[in-house]
Amino acid sequence: MKPVPVRTVLVPLLEPQGASHASPPRGVALFRLGFRPFYLLAALFAALAVPLWLAQFAGVLPPPAAYPAMLWHAHEMSFGFVLAVIVGFLLTAARVWTGLPTPTGRHLAGLAALWVVARLFNYFGPSPAAMLADAAFLILPMIALGLVLVKARSHRNLFVLVILTAFLVANTLFHLAVAGRVPFAPITAVHFFVFTVIMLIGVIGGRVIPSFTANALRGVRQYRSRWIDALALAGTGFALLMVLVGAPVAPTVAACLGAAALQAARLAGWNPWAARRQALLWILHVSYAWVPIGLVLLACGVAGKVPMSAGVHALTLGAIGGLIIGMITRTALGHTARPLKAGRIEVAAYLLVQAAVLIRLAPILVPGLPYLPWTTVAASAWSLAFALYFAKYAPMLSAPRLDGRDG
Repeated sequence: MKPVPVRTVLVPLLEPQGASHASPPRGVALFRLGFRPFYLLAALFAALAVPLWLAQFAGVLPPPAAYPAMLWHAHEMSFGFVLAVIVGFLLTAARVWTGLPTPTGRHLAGLAALWVVARLFNYFGPSPAAMLADAAFLILPMIALGLVLVKARSHRNLFVLVILTAFLVANTLFHLAVAGRVPFAPITAVHFFVFTVIMLIGVIGGRVIPSFTANALRGVRQYRSRWIDALALAGTGFALLMVLVGAPVAPTVAACLGAAALQAARLAGWNPWAARRQALLWILHVSYAWVPIGLVLLACGVAGKVPMSAGVHALTLGAIGGLIIGMITRTALGHTARPLKAGRIEVAAYLLVQAAVLIRLAPILVPGLPYLPWTTVAASAWSLAFALYFAKYAPMLSAPRLDGRDG
C-alpha cells in the first residue's frame, strides 16, 4: 500500500535553529516572549503543587480554603499548570505564524502576575475572585492572539480562539458547580479540559512529532496516511465525548478500543524505534504512546474492570505531562538559540516523568498495593523532574538569546 501524502493542517510551526555566540548578550530577557515566564511558572508550580496536594491528602496540611483538596488538585494541574504552558506556547507560536508582536515587557509581566493571583485565589479564596481571575487570564490572551491573527489574516489559526473559549466555558462551569450554582459535576469540567487538550495533542503532535523525527534523522522510513490521521482524530474525539457524557457501556468501550488501535497505528507509522537514541525525539514518541494506552484504560474503566482514574492519569501524566516536558525543553533550547540536544538534566527529567506515570498507575491497577506510599514516590519523581527543569532553564530563559536576536 502506497503512503498517502499528508497535508499540513496548521501554519508551519517553525523548528528553531540553535546558534552559538562568541560573546553572549547580557541583561534580563524574562519578558521578551511568552514562553519564557510561563514555562518557568508552570515548571515551578508543577514541582510544588503536587507535593502540596499529597500533604493535604495525607492529613499533614489542611485542605485549601477555596474548595476540596481533590478538586483543587485536578483543577490546578489542568487550568493552572497545563494552561500556563499552552498560553506561553501560543503567544510564542502566534509571533512565528504572523511575524507580528505578541505581548512582551510589562504587558507580559502583568499577564504572568494575573496567573499567579489566580493561583492564590484558587487556594485561599474567595471562589468568585478565583473564577474572575481565571476568566481574565483566558480572555486577555484571546484578545492578544485574536488581534495579531486577524491583522495578519492568519485565519486558519483562529481555531486557537475556539479552543481557549472552550477552556473558558469549562473553567466557569467548574467554579459555578463548586459553588452549587449549576447542576453539574465539577470534575466533568476538568475532564472536558483534559480531553480537549488530548485532541489538541492529536492535531499538533501529529504534525510536529513525525516532522521533527524526519528532520533529525535524514532518510528515516515513515508511513503517514491522511486517512489514518483523520480516522484517528475523529475516532478519538468521538470516544472521549462518549466517555464524557456517560454513553452506554458497550459502544463506549468499542469506540475507545477502536480509537486506541487507530492512534497506535498512527504512532507506529512515525517510526518511533528510529528515535530511540535521541532523547529530544523519544520523549515525544513515548509520551504520545500514552494516548492509545489511556484510551484502552478508559475502555477498561467504562467496563468496570479498573478505576476510571487509571485512564485519566495515563492521559494527564503520561501524554500531557510527558509531551509538556519534552516540548518545553525543545522550544526553550531553540528559541534561546541553543543547540537542540538534550543533556543529562533533560534526560533525567524525561525518565522521571515517565517513571511517575508508571508508579502512579501501579496502586490503581494492582490490588493490594498501598496507595499512599506509591503515590508519594510518583509525586516525588514528578516534582523532581520539573524542579530540575526550573533549576537549569531559569537562567537560560531569563537571559537574552545567544544570537542576540529578539525573542
